[in-house]
Amino acid sequence: MADNTRKPALKKSGPKEDRHFVTALARGLELLACFRSGDRLLGNLELAERCQLPKSTVSRLTYTLTKAGYLQYDSGSGKYRLGSATLALSSVMLSRLDMRQLARPLMQELADFSRSMVSLGMRDRLSMIYIENRRSQTALTLSLDVGSRIPIASTAMGRAYLAIISESERTDILERVRELDEILWPKIRDKVERALDDFATYGCCTSFGDWQPDVNAIALAFRPADGTAPLSINCGGPAFHLSPEYLLKEARPRLQELVERLRRTQEAM
Repeated sequence: MADNTRKPALKKSGPKEDRHFVTALARGLELLACFRSGDRLLGNLELAERCQLPKSTVSRLTYTLTKAGYLQYDSGSGKYRLGSATLALSSVMLSRLDMRQLARPLMQELADFSRSMVSLGMRDRLSMIYIENRRSQTALTLSLDVGSRIPIASTAMGRAYLAIISESERTDILERVRELDEILWPKIRDKVERALDDFATYGCCTSFGDWQPDVNAIALAFRPADGTAPLSINCGGPAFHLSPEYLLKEARPRLQELVERLRRTQEAM
């Protein structure tokens, strides 16, 4: 893409107060979000550590969520798994994402061409969550799948999302990232700013060893024609196989073409 792409700006804002915000509800939802891909059972202590809440608060939340069907208690281990109510919400959400069906064959083409992994993701708080994933059959790829979460500020997928959202939304997200780690924040901020420079220069965002030292990736975010939340598509894998030069020169044009084909297809529907 041309170099005249407008570079999004980074600004800092103070914490906001919202009298309509229901803290108890937010804590319950945050507790449900503590269950990650691969987690089968979690106890109150593990949940308290992940949510950074007192164990007594977590105990009340798990009791309430179990009564409502969002968690299921396993008496043998004394721990919890996601309940049927949560799974029903997830399945309804995924069934509405028509973009997954449209993107699947195009993603597979790119994965086969680049011998990499190509993933479609959406934002969930300070993470990006994979909602579709395609792998090359001829090369080693990352052990991530649908439901996996990756950080928004250090990954190409997350940075691509940050690059296309409004300045106010980006500022709010990055302020929350800063609050999580004040010490590392200057380094994180500098790398996000560099990623936004990449977006202005290349039309995509990069993460070359920033998320994991042996992983390289590029990504491009877009807004679906149906007005739903922005989605990101990345192309990445082991650094020994996918060099920055290869990703930018060979994979990037095909990734941009993939996104453009998705846009045209959805608009024609």
